[in-house]
Amino acid sequence: MDKLTPYLEQNRDRFLDELFEYLRIPSISSQSEHKPDMLRCAEWLQGALLKAGADLAEIFPTAGNPIVYGEKIISPEAPTVLVYGHYDVMPVDPIELWNTQPFEPVIKEGRIWGRGADDDKGQGFMHVKAVEALIATGNLRCNVKFMFEGEEEIGSGSLTTWCAEHKEMLQADIILVSDTSLLGMQTPSITCGLRGLAFVEIEATGPNRDLHSGLYGGAVVNPVNALCQMIGSLTDADGRITIPGFYDDVHEFSADERAAINSAPFDERAFAAAIGLNETRGEKGYTTMERKGIRPTLDVCGIWGGYTGEGAKTIIPSTAHAKVSMRLVAGQDYHKITEQFVAHIEKIAPRYGVTVKCTPLHGGYPYVAPTDSAAYQAASRAMEETFGRRPVPFYSGGSIPIISTFERVLGIKSILMGFGLDTDAIHSPNENYPLENFYRGIATIPLFYNYFAQSNDR
Repeated sequence: MDKLTPYLEQNRDRFLDELFEYLRIPSISSQSEHKPDMLRCAEWLQGALLKAGADLAEIFPTAGNPIVYGEKIISPEAPTVLVYGHYDVMPVDPIELWNTQPFEPVIKEGRIWGRGADDDKGQGFMHVKAVEALIATGNLRCNVKFMFEGEEEIGSGSLTTWCAEHKEMLQADIILVSDTSLLGMQTPSITCGLRGLAFVEIEATGPNRDLHSGLYGGAVVNPVNALCQMIGSLTDADGRITIPGFYDDVHEFSADERAAINSAPFDERAFAAAIGLNETRGEKGYTTMERKGIRPTLDVCGIWGGYTGEGAKTIIPSTAHAKVSMRLVAGQDYHKITEQFVAHIEKIAPRYGVTVKCTPLHGGYPYVAPTDSAAYQAASRAMEETFGRRPVPFYSGGSIPIISTFERVLGIKSILMGFGLDTDAIHSPNENYPLENFYRGIATIPLFYNYFAQSNDR
């Protein structure tokens, strides 16, 4: 590996120039006018893989946006790493809040500013350059496969089917992903858990029209009142969810695992103050770090009904609505949770005066990566070498549904070795990515391959 560092140093400027080419392509998957840009971006990525030394790089059409696949196979006996990333980005609106042009990347204050700088062009491109460096210096000891999609920001609709159709081609020992964040530059971390999701809309319907609240008040059930009462009963005073069977399949972490989760420096007061609160609250018996990552939740994301305009309008509304999000943890199945939710709402709904309807909107499975696996240990050793301290396991409260899909469809675990920061403003105006993180990622990823290959030797 002695030749690796000089190669990375000699090619720093070129790596950045190539990333800027990539960032200039407005590959916004949610907007139909950018459909040609999606293909152009896939073609650019195909060329980048070949330039990096891949044996082949192909573009696979799908019902949506194309998938770019590439590979470098060195030996049938070598371990195989499948790299996943996405080349689509979020819309830039509201454009007036950007301090730079979203698709004209610039360097300011030690950061790359532009849409996709972090999520996920910057992070995904680190892998291309890291593998290039390994190939160029004769240090690649693993087979590498690349899979880049163009629909992550709109739900990865084509990828599940594509993976099932190309399961044999995608066979690997581990999937390596950089699409997550560090707890901080002084607190490196590896995301080894993602929460799943069950999302349901509730509609409560009462009278056939809005009624005068004086003439009808006290004689009929108010759908807004009824809906609020139902929602209020879904959690108790200890922050526990009251739906029968909700916790039956929840994975309970050991005392040692919980201690590891809580080992990361965390300032409770600063966390609350940053979002304008004076304290945090949640499920009794768990820390805020645990509540945010390894415990399930139920939250109302939106609620509406009746008159909400200026001034007064004295009515009993005809209908009321709410959207409810449940974040799920290891062991929970979003299909089962959705069924339990719907059954419970139907059970607690008023027997007369209101009709309640539940509509499932979205769902995804949770994901957990074991911290004792060879791949996790390889990632941990690699990050410890470049950051100077051992990374902590981090269980994210967010969801990346495609990661659990990989496990179910391909039967392969994923390692989420991200280098982003909370300050990178992904999905927001002024997205950015620290130059230090970009280069440190490129330096860390080759070490992962080296340590992972060593574990295969034993």
